Amino acid sequence: MPLVVFCGLPYSGKSRRAEELRGALAAEGRAVYVVDDALVLGTEDATVYGDSAREKALRGALRAAVERRLSRHDVVILDSLNYIKGFRYELYCLARAARTPLCLVYCVRPGDLSGGPRVADAVDHRGLNLSVSWRPRTEERGRPLAVGTPVLREPQAVDSVASGRTQAVVPKELEPEETGVLDLPAPVTSEFDTCEKRMVSTFYSPELMEALTLRFEAPDSRNRWDRPLFTLVGLEEPLPLAEIRAALFENQAPPPHQSTQSQPLASGSFLHQLDQVTSQVLAGLMEAQKRAVPGDLLKLPGTTEHLQFTRPLTMAELSRLRRQFISYTKMHPNNENLPQLANMFLQYLSQSLH
Repeated sequence: MPLVVFCGLPYSGKSRRAEELRGALAAEGRAVYVVDDALVLGTEDATVYGDSAREKALRGALRAAVERRLSRHDVVILDSLNYIKGFRYELYCLARAARTPLCLVYCVRPGDLSGGPRVADAVDHRGLNLSVSWRPRTEERGRPLAVGTPVLREPQAVDSVASGRTQAVVPKELEPEETGVLDLPAPVTSEFDTCEKRMVSTFYSPELMEALTLRFEAPDSRNRWDRPLFTLVGLEEPLPLAEIRAALFENQAPPPHQSTQSQPLASGSFLHQLDQVTSQVLAGLMEAQKRAVPGDLLKLPGTTEHLQFTRPLTMAELSRLRRQFISYTKMHPNNENLPQLANMFLQYLSQSLH
């Protein structure tokens, strides 16, 4: 079944959209698996994107988790940044090898199509113990908030006097009733059926956000690994479920490629006969050209093809062409071509020498 790749920088609503799509497909009775950073890391960790070695290991773990789940029966959703086009191409090759369709969902914050998303009302929060929650609040300062508006929950410093000096005491986080925070829907389905994963929020520092924005490689629908492409700006825009369903379940899978399909089986004697026939052709050519003059057609026993003699041929040159022909033929073995190997080799020599 298909692979859905979510792409976008932090705070663009990827996890919300992935959960929305998972819920819609699961309601139709489809088996849906969501693979994300928390699944392979055990918990969300923004610092992994500040270390190239750890980030590379994370991409490898995500790729392996997707490859394990790709099948003809399940829908796999990859919820991660996926901002490197080379990694998206690797995912495309996985889907192509599994002969299953793929689509890309690009999440962007409003007003940031060119430069990538930024933290809302970004200020320097370094040194503060902040967490970013994507749970919506009903209102703030008497005004209703749109669904999906990020809420920065900042610990409030409370002064208390102890031992004659003032200390900053950080109280526990406010209860949902006090903040007006609504509960999220059921957690996203994890890779393991018996284990439910809790959606964990994480904080990306302004420096890391700027670095990710600079490294971000936006999807381009002109690339075959980035299409079909669905771009979603903000959380208010409805998810195009009908178009995504059509792309996943009505489109044909990418055609198999030579690098993603098994080579046809050949008989055990195919390579032996190939080596024997080409050696006999070379020996016949070396003998025939001794009595030939430029312009003659060289005729070899057991072949119907002729080779026009234009100049003396050395054994080194012919051996090089023989190795090339054997390498190519081994990639496309076909027992039905065994009687024609000598003629095929002569045709190859005729095209390569003139």
